[in-house]
Amino acid sequence: MAAVSIGMAQEVVEVTALVEVTHQHRHESPMHAASGDVVVWLTPLQKLQHLPEPHKQVYTLAQKNKQFTPHILVVPTGSSINFPNLDPFFHNVFSLFDGKRFDLGLYEAHTRRVVQFDKEGVSYIFCNIHPEMGAVVVSLSTPFYGVSTPDGAVVLHDVPPGSYRLNVWAENVSRDLLNGLSRTVEITDHDNELGTLRLQTSGDIMGHHENKFGESYAPVAKDPY
Repeated sequence: MAAVSIGMAQEVVEVTALVEVTHQHRHESPMHAASGDVVVWLTPLQKLQHLPEPHKQVYTLAQKNKQFTPHILVVPTGSSINFPNLDPFFHNVFSLFDGKRFDLGLYEAHTRRVVQFDKEGVSYIFCNIHPEMGAVVVSLSTPFYGVSTPDGAVVLHDVPPGSYRLNVWAENVSRDLLNGLSRTVEITDHDNELGTLRLQTSGDIMGHHENKFGESYAPVAKDPY
């Protein structure tokens, strides 16, 4: 794609990539999985003349029907996220792993809590009451990112030509594999394709996690909710 100009005549381009995700079952051949919700971002390795200001706002990660909506949320570092409880019973949202660490405690139906994600990183969000609930917040300090569509297409808009560090995150993909995809890339007005990013999932972080005390969830004979 040809470069276009914005603001102070700074040239910017659309950067594209294709994501392919496979899932490895034990003792089985790899099979294709959905390729959506993979986050791809570029971190500038040099000072840019007119770096766009991140669009900080209050985002929402709702709790409804014992689910978080949306499941994956990308926000600029420094943004706040509103956690409304839209269910008719208590929730206890927490994140004590990578990224932002917090514990909102018990809060009742139709109330809300707000958390500022002031640290770049990936935060896994859970409920201490309902183990089936899980979400991911990816907080980024760069404005140059994109999230893949179900068919694996990724577009990063308004990227000035220059040197960048490519980073990728995908749910249930090992950190070693993700780190292996990270590399330095040079973006120009005629070289703006990142190629195909091949990922393989392993395990299920959302399905196998501990509560906020680092213990297994207690079995419930009959969940009234």
